[in-house]
Amino acid sequence: MENETQMYFATNPDAKHDEHLINYQLDELSLQFYTDAGVFSKTRVDYGSCVLLKVLKQLEISGNILDVGTGYGPLGLFAAKLWPKSHVTMIDVNERALALAKRNAQLNEIDNVNIFSSECYRSLDEQEQFGLILTNPPIRAGKQVVDDILQNAKKYLQVGGILLVVIQKKQGAPSAKKCLEQTYGNCEILKRDKGYYILKSVNK
Repeated sequence: MENETQMYFATNPDAKHDEHLINYQLDELSLQFYTDAGVFSKTRVDYGSCVLLKVLKQLEISGNILDVGTGYGPLGLFAAKLWPKSHVTMIDVNERALALAKRNAQLNEIDNVNIFSSECYRSLDEQEQFGLILTNPPIRAGKQVVDDILQNAKKYLQVGGILLVVIQKKQGAPSAKKCLEQTYGNCEILKRDKGYYILKSVNK
C-alpha cells in the first residue's frame, strides 16, 4: 500500500520526482500542465475533472472563484481562462502540487490567480466571498475532510454563489448530495458520466 506521506493530500510528499508535461484541450481552450509524482493524477487530467470542466463552461457566474484542493491546477487555471475578469484563488495542502500550480500558471500566461497553502479554508480571509467554489475533493483524505469542504464552503459563498463538486457514486456521491441538501437546502445533479456526479448547490 502506498505510504501515506506519498499521497496527494500529504503536505510534503516524499515520492521520487517523476515529472511529466501534459496537454489538455477543451473545445477552443488548450492548456499545458507540469505534473509530478506525489500529486493527484500525474499522467493526465483525471476523468472527473474533465467532466466538471465540460459542465463549468456552461455556467454563468459573477464574482471571484475559489478552487479547493487545486492539485497542479487544472480546474482553477481553466476557470481563470474562462473568466479572465474574475480573480481565482487556488488552495491545497500539498506543497509539491502548489509549486506545480504556480509553475503552470506561468507556463500558460495566466495572471488572475492567487495560489497558496490552506487546509480546507483555514488560510482564507473570513470576509472573502466567492461567486463560484470548485472542488474535486480528496476522497482518500476521509469523509470528515470532504464534509468540511462541502459544508464550510457556505461561509465563503456570496448570496447566489455556486458550489460545484465532482465525486464518484462509489466514493460517496449520494452521501455528498445529502450533505449538500442539508447545508444549502438544495442540490442539483448537473451531470452523470461513467459513475461521476457533478453536484451543484446555490447559497440562497
